[in-house]
Amino acid sequence: MAAELEELLGFLSSPSPPVKKAAVDIIRDYTGSEDGLQMLGKCCGVLLPSLSRLLAEKKEVSEPAAEALVNLSQNSDLAKKMVDTGVVETAMEILYKENCEITGLLVMLLVNLTQLDAGIDSLLQSGDEKMKGLYIMKLVRSFCTSSSERRGDPFEHVASVLVSISKKEAGRKLLLDPKRGLLKQIIRQFDSVSPLRKKGVSGTIRNCCFEAESQLQNLLLISEFLWPALLLPVAGNKIYSEQDASKMPLELASALSIEREPVADPDIRVQALEAIYLLVLQEAGRRAFWSVNGPRILQVGYEDEGHPKVMEAYEQIGALKCNLFPGVGSCCKRAALVINPRGHRTWLM
Repeated sequence: MAAELEELLGFLSSPSPPVKKAAVDIIRDYTGSEDGLQMLGKCCGVLLPSLSRLLAEKKEVSEPAAEALVNLSQNSDLAKKMVDTGVVETAMEILYKENCEITGLLVMLLVNLTQLDAGIDSLLQSGDEKMKGLYIMKLVRSFCTSSSERRGDPFEHVASVLVSISKKEAGRKLLLDPKRGLLKQIIRQFDSVSPLRKKGVSGTIRNCCFEAESQLQNLLLISEFLWPALLLPVAGNKIYSEQDASKMPLELASALSIEREPVADPDIRVQALEAIYLLVLQEAGRRAFWSVNGPRILQVGYEDEGHPKVMEAYEQIGALKCNLFPGVGSCCKRAALVINPRGHRTWLM
């Protein structure tokens, strides 16, 4: 079998397009099974560079090559070898060539490779001061300009890449750099109809809020977009009164004064609440939160909430109110989460 596999790999460099296509199709099919992945893993030193080169070929060859790499990159050891052999750089180069026909597959490949710290570093271009951040700027631009309503939406999965890079401090600092304005562009995608985009944006915001202690000012510079993205998912289903709405900025008041679709995904609601928690740990963050009538919004949202994990995230913020929010008063019951004997929950302000 080893000799047959060696011969098959040799065909990947054949000058004959039909022979090359037949070989890469077989390789792609092998990557669809555990046995095939194990077998191919033993010759990855030859296989991975060969498949990487084929990404620049016409679609009939580049597509199965990309599919094979996506499958292989689900194995962390093989993914690490891909990063080491420059597959991230190759994918980005081909992704932005004119008339790229495998955009979605290349993005999926980047999703898998950025599960590794080494893959994130490569995409951030951490070792090149002059080029650092260029790849991310390109991906964010494509993510924000490609329509999620368009069939296929090849850049939709950039949402997952953004979540991954924002798990690292270097990635968060890049996204929060006010001169680049990347997070502001990303947040606007929270209104997308795509659940994947919405969840990716929410996760990215939440991760960036871990920099609130040192980057709060940069976060608050985009308050017009930040607070709606964080508060609307956790505002409950009620139509807010004119009195409540009058204490909110227009972008919140308008949305909360009419009937609206709730955010069904509890993970998004948890991420929003965790981001708010990180912001209100800072004094300026608390002031900003009060200025948009945030406590009232969370009060109403908590009364409507039924998911245990989301309720716990509300309560984490509620536990801070007594100690951290100015003007609440010294009596803990002023900011307590209460469950009465009938099980009705309320948030005393």
